[in-house]
Amino acid sequence: MQSSQHTFSDLFAQLGLPSDEASIDRFLATHAPLPEAVPLTQAPFWTPSQRAFLREEILGDADWAELVDALNERLRA
Repeated sequence: MQSSQHTFSDLFAQLGLPSDEASIDRFLATHAPLPEAVPLTQAPFWTPSQRAFLREEILGDADWAELVDALNERLRA
């Protein structure tokens, strides 16, 4: 897999979420910590399309996979 040129802000924009630093921090503060027993794609705050995107990127080890992994880690913190 090649290193992604995308940023964390780009990932939030791709998910249709506000993507400025303050909004990202607020999202993480609101939804973390995500329990270990809950897979990222099954978190209750995702829309069906957001879930599908995250699942596709993780399973396909696709372009956004590194950032999705980083999002998962930050939501577990």
